[in-house]
Amino acid sequence: MNWRNFWYSGLLAALGLCALPAWAHKASDSYLVLQVNGAQVTGQWDIALRDIDFAIGLDADGNADITWGELRARHADIAAWATSALTLERGGVCPLRVIQHQVDEHTDGAYAVLTLEATCPAAGGDLALHYRLLFELDALHRGLLRLELDGLTHSAVLSPDAAHPRFAVGEASRLSQFGQFLVQGVWHIWIGFDHILFLLSLLLPVVLVRRKGAWQGVGRFRDALREVLWVVTAFTAAHSITLSLAALRLVELPSRWVESAIALSVVLAAANNLRPVVGERRWMVAFGFGLIHGFGFASVLAELGLPQETLVLSLVGFNLGVEVGQLAIVAVFLPLIFLLRNTPFYRGGIFVGGSLLTMAIALVWLAERVLDLQLFGT
Repeated sequence: MNWRNFWYSGLLAALGLCALPAWAHKASDSYLVLQVNGAQVTGQWDIALRDIDFAIGLDADGNADITWGELRARHADIAAWATSALTLERGGVCPLRVIQHQVDEHTDGAYAVLTLEATCPAAGGDLALHYRLLFELDALHRGLLRLELDGLTHSAVLSPDAAHPRFAVGEASRLSQFGQFLVQGVWHIWIGFDHILFLLSLLLPVVLVRRKGAWQGVGRFRDALREVLWVVTAFTAAHSITLSLAALRLVELPSRWVESAIALSVVLAAANNLRPVVGERRWMVAFGFGLIHGFGFASVLAELGLPQETLVLSLVGFNLGVEVGQLAIVAVFLPLIFLLRNTPFYRGGIFVGGSLLTMAIALVWLAERVLDLQLFGT
């Protein structure tokens, strides 16, 4: 046994497992739908129960199961907390009221559904929105907005850097909307650790070639680049297909199945590095499991329920953003591993240790998603 490689692998795995709770954290989204006709505002705001529990506490008996009774007992607190995090202005502040509480199931769990009403001081003019939900607790939180302002549909992704949009009457900038969803596509690939680990698992062996049962470094960078292009193109084509089908609601799968299959794809991609089965056909693996990953990307857009013409534009921007984010990762990762490809640190620590670590993390995700458990705190 090469003990240096063993210690490289062990150290990398230990460091990664220490970070596992953060990596397993799921970014949160809320879904805000508003109709503004003149001075009258109506709407619906879906907020994940897990996020409300995290912010103000709902699980009174601490059994990790939020009941309707526990939720009903906190209706006033939930309404006060939510309305304090959202401000609308049209000729002045439009005082928001929660007039009804319900619960609904989204693809990723139970959500509180708040029915909103408000009357603005003015019946015309621009509408300003100020969104502050959860940002002080979770900077990864995003609010997904669909707004109908005097008959014209707008959409936006609300983040700490884009929390105060202003919407003009009779004007819905398609370019601005496209840009917002492009940025969010980049953001979602960068915080989608399961998608990133799957991609990196496929990239780890592209700078190596297997000869006589042993891994050796490729001779030329262009050989590795050609393999990367095959892998990335296959993954892109596959998830673009299912992202489109799912976001347009032509195909729908339960979120738990999709998320479990994504975790399984990471396990198998990493396992293939340790005991190669598909050989040089990694692009086939990328395409096959890329179909599943596309459903994961689509859940964000599908939940918002955008009108068809708006959804298509948002879909194109989001999908392009995913590709830009993916290529940025490749642009940083590939030259680095090419330079290290012939070192013991790469072959033992990064390639073997990284694959083992990836398998360990993905197996935890798989157990959590299949069995609906929380094995690590977040």
